[in-house]
Order: sequence, then C-alpha cells, then structure tokens
Amino acid sequence: MSRNAKINTLLLAIVAALAVLPLALGLGDHKEEPFTGADAQAETAITEIAPDYEPWFAPLYEPPSGEVESALFALQAALGAGVLAYYFGLRKGRRQGEARAAGAETPGPGSAGSADSVGSGA
Repeated sequence: MSRNAKINTLLLAIVAALAVLPLALGLGDHKEEPFTGADAQAETAITEIAPDYEPWFAPLYEPPSGEVESALFALQAALGAGVLAYYFGLRKGRRQGEARAAGAETPGPGSAGSADSVGSGA
C-alpha cells in the first residue's frame, strides 16, 4: 500500500469516527434536540441569560421548516465543495499540462515523426 493510500485510509477512518462516536457515546441524550446547530444553541443561551433581548434585525428568508433549512444548508455546502474541487482540479490539470509541455521534445527534421519522412519509403 502506498503512502498516499495509507494517509487517505487514515483520514477516512478519522472522518468516520467523528461521525459515529457522538451517536455511539450518546452525546446529547439529555437534550431536547441533541444535535442542533450553533445558531439554535446561541439563541437558547441568549434567551436564558437575557430574556428581554431583542435581535438587531430579522433574517431575509425564513425557511418554512427545519428540513428545508437543512436542505438549503446541504445545497450550499455541496456548491462550495464543487467550486473548490473544480478550482483544485483545474490547477492540477494546468500544472500537469505545463509539465508535459516542458518535458515533450519537438521532433527534429528527418525524425520518424516529421512530415518529410512520411510516404518516402515505398
């Protein structure tokens, strides 16, 4: 197994552990909504500390349900990942193209790939 394959396998195992461990260990069992986002947790903390707090502004768009909000967040994350993947793929492709162009030798006159030698051997 190559070094890159070992690193990729290790990273995949770490990501899987980060996804499974909170569920397996029962983290958040004592909460009403165990895995809410940071915004909801901040809102709860603020209302506990200062019940008369008024927000400075309202959201521009309020999704009709939590499922729609989660779907929009997932769509946003997917679009961001797509943009990043496109950028890094383009960068790698350009680098590989430059390496091929620098490493390729141009055939000289009289070589097997030149137009002069094509058809002259009959």
